[in-house]
Amino acid sequence: MFPELETGRLFLREIVNEDAPAIFNCFSNSEVTRYYGQETLTSLEDAREFVDYFAGIYKEKRGIRWGIQIKGQEGIIGTIGLNAWSRKHKRAEIGYELHPQHWRKGYAYEAASKIIAYGFNELELTRIGAVVFTENNASDRLLSKLGFEKEGLLRNYMYQGGLPHDTHVYSLLASKSI
Repeated sequence: MFPELETGRLFLREIVNEDAPAIFNCFSNSEVTRYYGQETLTSLEDAREFVDYFAGIYKEKRGIRWGIQIKGQEGIIGTIGLNAWSRKHKRAEIGYELHPQHWRKGYAYEAASKIIAYGFNELELTRIGAVVFTENNASDRLLSKLGFEKEGLLRNYMYQGGLPHDTHVYSLLASKSI
Protein backbone atom coordinates (compact mmCIF):
# COMPACT_ATOMS: atom_id res chain seq x y z
CA MET A 1 0.00 0.00 0.00
CA PHE A 2 1.36 3.42 -1.00
CA PRO A 3 2.34 5.51 2.05
CA GLU A 4 0.33 8.70 2.42
CA LEU A 5 1.96 11.47 4.45
CA GLU A 6 0.70 14.76 5.87
CA THR A 7 2.28 17.99 6.99
CA GLY A 8 0.63 21.08 8.41
CA ARG A 9 -0.50 22.33 4.99
CA LEU A 10 0.15 19.44 2.61
CA PHE A 11 -1.03 15.97 1.75
CA LEU A 12 1.62 13.79 0.08
CA ARG A 13 -0.06 11.00 -1.84
CA GLU A 14 0.20 8.53 -4.66
CA ILE A 15 0.24 10.01 -8.15
CA VAL A 16 -2.69 8.59 -10.14
CA ASN A 17 -3.87 8.77 -13.75
CA GLU A 18 -6.20 11.67 -12.91
CA ASP A 19 -3.10 13.71 -12.05
CA ALA A 20 -1.80 13.62 -15.63
CA PRO A 21 -3.14 17.13 -16.48
CA ALA A 22 -1.44 18.59 -13.37
CA ILE A 23 1.78 16.73 -14.22
CA PHE A 24 1.58 18.16 -17.73
CA ASN A 25 0.88 21.66 -16.36
CA CYS A 26 4.04 21.44 -14.28
CA PHE A 27 6.45 19.62 -16.61
CA SER A 28 5.39 21.53 -19.74
CA ASN A 29 6.62 24.73 -18.07
CA SER A 30 10.21 25.46 -19.10
CA GLU A 31 10.79 27.30 -15.80
CA VAL A 32 10.20 24.00 -14.01
CA THR A 33 12.24 21.78 -16.32
CA ARG A 34 15.23 24.04 -16.96
CA TYR A 35 17.18 22.45 -14.08
CA TYR A 36 15.48 19.07 -14.11
CA GLY A 37 17.52 17.00 -16.54
CA GLN A 38 14.26 16.22 -18.32
CA GLU A 39 13.00 17.78 -21.50
CA THR A 40 9.84 19.88 -21.29
CA LEU A 41 6.70 17.81 -21.91
CA THR A 42 4.80 18.57 -25.08
CA SER A 43 1.70 16.40 -24.71
CA LEU A 44 -0.71 14.99 -22.17
CA GLU A 45 0.40 11.54 -23.29
CA ASP A 46 3.94 12.39 -22.11
CA ALA A 47 2.45 13.24 -18.71
CA ARG A 48 0.58 9.92 -18.60
CA GLU A 49 3.90 8.17 -19.25
CA PHE A 50 5.38 10.04 -16.26
CA VAL A 51 2.51 8.79 -14.07
CA ASP A 52 3.24 5.23 -15.26
CA TYR A 53 6.97 5.72 -14.65
CA PHE A 54 6.37 6.89 -11.07
CA ALA A 55 4.13 3.86 -10.43
CA GLY A 56 6.77 1.56 -11.94
CA ILE A 57 9.69 2.74 -9.81
CA TYR A 58 7.57 2.24 -6.68
CA LYS A 59 6.44 -1.23 -7.75
CA GLU A 60 10.04 -2.20 -8.51
CA LYS A 61 11.29 -0.68 -5.20
CA ARG A 62 13.69 1.67 -7.03
CA GLY A 63 12.08 4.85 -5.74
CA ILE A 64 8.92 6.49 -4.51
CA ARG A 65 7.29 9.67 -5.80
CA TRP A 66 4.48 11.52 -4.06
CA GLY A 67 2.09 14.08 -5.48
CA ILE A 68 2.08 17.29 -3.43
CA GLN A 69 -1.46 18.45 -2.71
CA ILE A 70 -2.47 21.46 -0.64
CA LYS A 71 -4.96 20.36 2.02
CA GLY A 72 -8.49 21.37 1.13
CA GLN A 73 -7.69 21.82 -2.57
CA GLU A 74 -8.07 19.50 -5.51
CA GLY A 75 -5.13 18.29 -7.59
CA ILE A 76 -1.39 18.36 -7.11
CA ILE A 77 0.98 21.32 -7.33
CA GLY A 78 4.12 19.25 -7.94
CA THR A 79 5.87 16.06 -6.93
CA ILE A 80 8.57 14.97 -4.51
CA GLY A 81 10.30 11.70 -3.97
CA LEU A 82 13.24 9.46 -3.40
CA ASN A 83 15.01 8.17 -6.51
CA ALA A 84 17.88 5.73 -7.03
CA TRP A 85 16.80 3.93 -3.87
CA SER A 86 19.19 1.18 -2.82
CA ARG A 87 17.87 -0.88 0.08
CA LYS A 88 21.17 -2.78 0.26
CA HIS A 89 23.24 0.39 0.63
CA LYS A 90 20.53 2.29 2.58
CA ARG A 91 20.59 5.36 0.37
CA ALA A 92 18.41 7.34 -2.04
CA GLU A 93 18.36 10.72 -3.78
CA ILE A 94 15.70 13.33 -3.17
CA GLY A 95 14.07 15.13 -6.08
CA TYR A 96 11.19 17.61 -6.26
CA GLU A 97 9.49 20.25 -8.35
CA LEU A 98 6.61 22.64 -7.88
CA HIS A 99 4.58 24.65 -10.34
CA PRO A 100 5.96 28.24 -10.32
CA GLN A 101 2.74 29.72 -8.91
CA HIS A 102 3.58 27.83 -5.69
CA TRP A 103 7.24 28.84 -5.42
CA ARG A 104 8.54 30.77 -2.39
CA LYS A 105 5.70 29.71 -0.07
CA GLY A 106 7.62 27.13 1.95
CA TYR A 107 5.90 24.12 0.37
CA ALA A 108 9.12 22.51 -0.89
CA TYR A 109 10.75 22.78 2.54
CA GLU A 110 7.65 21.40 4.26
CA ALA A 111 7.33 18.44 1.88
CA ALA A 112 11.07 17.70 1.81
CA SER A 113 11.28 17.71 5.61
CA LYS A 114 8.54 15.06 5.74
CA ILE A 115 10.14 12.93 3.00
CA ILE A 116 13.54 13.08 4.71
CA ALA A 117 12.01 11.94 8.01
CA TYR A 118 10.19 9.14 6.17
CA GLY A 119 13.40 8.06 4.43
CA PHE A 120 15.41 7.88 7.63
CA ASN A 121 12.71 6.54 9.95
CA GLU A 122 10.62 4.23 7.75
CA LEU A 123 13.00 3.19 4.96
CA GLU A 124 15.96 3.11 7.37
CA LEU A 125 18.19 5.07 5.01
CA THR A 126 21.54 6.27 6.30
CA ARG A 127 22.14 8.72 3.45
CA ILE A 128 19.93 10.91 1.28
CA GLY A 129 21.68 12.60 -1.60
CA ALA A 130 20.75 15.28 -4.07
CA VAL A 131 22.15 16.31 -7.45
CA VAL A 132 21.47 19.92 -8.44
CA PHE A 133 22.40 21.98 -11.51
CA THR A 134 25.02 24.53 -10.43
CA GLU A 135 22.76 27.36 -11.65
CA ASN A 136 19.83 26.24 -9.47
CA ASN A 137 20.31 28.66 -6.59
CA ALA A 138 16.84 28.00 -5.14
CA SER A 139 17.58 24.29 -4.68
CA ASP A 140 21.02 25.08 -3.28
CA ARG A 141 19.38 27.28 -0.63
CA LEU A 142 16.64 24.73 0.12
CA LEU A 143 19.06 21.85 0.58
CA SER A 144 21.31 23.92 2.82
CA LYS A 145 18.31 24.94 4.94
CA LEU A 146 17.38 21.24 5.25
CA GLY A 147 20.86 20.46 6.57
CA PHE A 148 22.40 18.93 3.45
CA GLU A 149 26.13 19.37 2.93
CA LYS A 150 27.63 20.14 -0.46
CA GLU A 151 30.13 17.37 -1.25
CA GLY A 152 31.44 18.47 -4.59
CA LEU A 153 31.03 19.17 -8.27
CA LEU A 154 30.08 16.66 -10.96
CA ARG A 155 31.29 18.05 -14.28
CA ASN A 156 29.13 17.57 -17.39
CA TYR A 157 26.93 15.27 -15.29
CA MET A 158 23.45 15.98 -16.71
CA TYR A 159 22.12 16.96 -20.10
CA GLN A 160 19.42 19.55 -20.63
CA GLY A 161 18.45 20.87 -24.04
CA GLY A 162 21.15 18.73 -25.63
CA LEU A 163 23.92 20.39 -23.62
CA PRO A 164 25.95 19.01 -20.70
CA HIS A 165 25.68 20.76 -17.34
CA ASP A 166 27.71 20.64 -14.16
CA THR A 167 25.92 19.71 -10.96
CA HIS A 168 26.54 20.00 -7.25
CA VAL A 169 26.23 16.82 -5.21
CA TYR A 170 24.78 17.04 -1.70
CA SER A 171 24.17 14.59 1.12
CA LEU A 172 22.37 14.40 4.40
CA LEU A 173 23.25 11.60 6.78
CA ALA A 174 20.76 10.10 9.21
CA SER A 175 23.17 10.84 12.05
CA LYS A 176 23.12 14.56 11.16
CA SER A 177 19.51 15.10 10.07
CA ILE A 178 17.27 17.81 11.47
